[in-house]
Amino acid sequence: MCDVDGEGAIGLVLNRPSRSPVHDYLPQWSPGEPSVVFVGGPVQPEIAVGLAEHSGQSPIGFTEISGDIGLFDLATPVELVSGALSQLRVFSGYCGWARGQLEDELAAGDWIVVASEPDDPFTADAERLWTAVLRRQGGELATLADIPVDPRLN
Repeated sequence: MCDVDGEGAIGLVLNRPSRSPVHDYLPQWSPGEPSVVFVGGPVQPEIAVGLAEHSGQSPIGFTEISGDIGLFDLATPVELVSGALSQLRVFSGYCGWARGQLEDELAAGDWIVVASEPDDPFTADAERLWTAVLRRQGGELATLADIPVDPRLN
């Protein structure tokens, strides 16, 4: 989750790297590995959203989500933040919920809510993030990590 307020909520899918290199779209930015655009969600897939971690003082163009991690305005001139970002991911689009929609979905039990680890947003093995998060929960949630994406393969 990136932001929740009285108007709704926005978030990013962290585990869907594409095959499109960031430098094909934003050559001025050099994110860490994997250096591909991530599919952030179905809302406005034509826009690029930056998720960054800063090293030190919060840089220009940075909006904190939690601690040193936040959204980053990719229109910020690179020279103004040179060396200030320790990690960067670029996303195509985002996830969005209208006012009260996410709360209703949570109340209905449509989501699994667990604490994140500091390395989750920038894990090198993003495609396995969902499985890793479930496994570290233990108990019944850990068993969900072994369910195949396609149940016919079970």
